[in-house]
Amino acid sequence: ETERKRSGTGAYRIFKAEFLICGQKREKTTAPVLKRRQGRFRMQKQDRAAGEALRDEILKEAELLSDSLVQNRRRLHEQAETGFELSGTVQIVKNALEELGIRPIDCGKNGIVAQIEGKTPGKVFLLRADMDALPVGEETGLPFAAKNGNMHACGHDLHTAMLLGAAKILKARENQLKGTVKLMFQPAEEIFCGSQEMIAHGVLENPKPDGAVMLHVMSGIPMKTGSALVSAPGVSAPGADYFEICVQGKGCHGSMPNLGVDPVTAAAHIVIALQELQARELSLNDRAVLTIGQIHGGSVSNVIPEKVVLSGTLRTYDETIRAHLKERIKEIASGIAGSFRAKAETTFGTGCPSLFNDKELCESAGKYVGELLGPKGTAAKEESGKLGSAGSEDFAYISRQTPSVMIALGAGNAEEGYLYPQHHPKVQFDEAALPTGCALYAYIALRWLEEHS
Repeated sequence: ETERKRSGTGAYRIFKAEFLICGQKREKTTAPVLKRRQGRFRMQKQDRAAGEALRDEILKEAELLSDSLVQNRRRLHEQAETGFELSGTVQIVKNALEELGIRPIDCGKNGIVAQIEGKTPGKVFLLRADMDALPVGEETGLPFAAKNGNMHACGHDLHTAMLLGAAKILKARENQLKGTVKLMFQPAEEIFCGSQEMIAHGVLENPKPDGAVMLHVMSGIPMKTGSALVSAPGVSAPGADYFEICVQGKGCHGSMPNLGVDPVTAAAHIVIALQELQARELSLNDRAVLTIGQIHGGSVSNVIPEKVVLSGTLRTYDETIRAHLKERIKEIASGIAGSFRAKAETTFGTGCPSLFNDKELCESAGKYVGELLGPKGTAAKEESGKLGSAGSEDFAYISRQTPSVMIALGAGNAEEGYLYPQHHPKVQFDEAALPTGCALYAYIALRWLEEHS
């Protein structure tokens, strides 16, 4: 201003002045640059205000849906269905979507796809919820407990209810959407078949998603209800394989083992030997879990049976280690069985690769979760190692074809009275997490489409 008055030109000269702040030299730029900076600052301030308004609206709308979310969750929970046999579950989801004016489309065996298209053409963002339960007899004692021998012991009933709630919020904002939200309701996650089935029937086509997100509730672990943890870039859930080892012997009377070939003894040695794979064939930095969950052989105590069947699961984070261990399981089973004059055949059934989180989408999702829930509602990535979960996810198949991210959502911990882990017949989930999950689905989709329009 002094320079302008001195020159008498009425125009600012561009000059630089050095001054000290905390003992350091800083460069000061005058009016034209300052005006540009002030303009940018005003725009950023307006964007923040708009973002805060959207955040508050989404949270409020999700909270108003609480009763509906709980009702849908309990209906799904009460008639828990497994695998691809989800006729009742699918009907609940279809009816709910149709009531919102959203057309459900069949995708493979009992998979459902739906779209919410904005008036402004743009990119496509996919939201996924799994719908299947487990073949576990429920022991929660809840008034809406399933009584059909199945149980939603992994929280998929919450996932489905939350996505239906998000669909209502997004449908109401259809005119504001800058692109398309694709809803994926998936069967058979627990047997790692549902994603592949839906991919084979076009869930990732017409239109092709540009990004995808899944939520998974967590109970019985040190994570506050309603807090969210966005996965770090890279692998967050291990690959999974189920296998069966059939040990063939020769049956005989239990008092004359010399006349037969004992598959029970051979199977017992195989079980012990397989544990040496982790202890002696993996480095300190390699992570894997190998579990034998079933042993079946014989029906009479004084008869050596013809065969014994072992069933187990393998979890790995690295695809090279996964391939190595699968080959070694076959070799160990066959070799040890042979040393006891028996034979062993190993077969691998359903499985899935490790789940890969896209770096850019992880950063975006982390930002959106922070905006929506604030620091108190956002779990630090460093906490992920304390969760104690090595569960696999067949969303991994989606993540291998579409930039994806997995988000964990707290739904009960020991301090809050939720003592049992997922897949336990007494596990319960805090329904207070439902509005948060619903808001997360909707807000992440809206913000991502807005930023990528």
